[in-house]
Amino acid sequence: MTGPPVDRGVLFWRLAFRAGYRVIRLLDPLIRREWRSGSGGLGRVVELDVAGRRTGRARPIIVTGLTVDGRDYVGHPNGDAGWTRNVEAAGLLRVVSTDGSARQVRAIRLPSGPERESVIRATWSQQPFPANHLYSAARDHVRRVGVYFRLEPV
Repeated sequence: MTGPPVDRGVLFWRLAFRAGYRVIRLLDPLIRREWRSGSGGLGRVVELDVAGRRTGRARPIIVTGLTVDGRDYVGHPNGDAGWTRNVEAAGLLRVVSTDGSARQVRAIRLPSGPERESVIRATWSQQPFPANHLYSAARDHVRRVGVYFRLEPV
């Protein structure tokens, strides 16, 4: 038995985001070094420590934290990724800031609606350059397939 077809968005944007995230993965050690030093314009970047859904081992990933109306959010513009599946499976995760401080939060996946739309719009101004322009240009794709979570304090 198969379910309804999954909306995978626009092929061009799907591939563009995949390519961009591959580059980020390659540059991860450099990005982390800059992030930890507090320089490089990465002030909104946070590290998420979340248990892997299969192994249970910590899977740290750096992402841009978003803030809308005093609430914190994280997400992925290109649909589910390994880390979003881990976040959803674990429910709880640690958010680590550049200064090393950490807090535990509950991640709540956002359904389509005004809150999710506000978060998507925030990516256009809160993502570091040049990602902010990419998110803005791909806004319809992100609306269709992006996965976003509200982070609630535990």
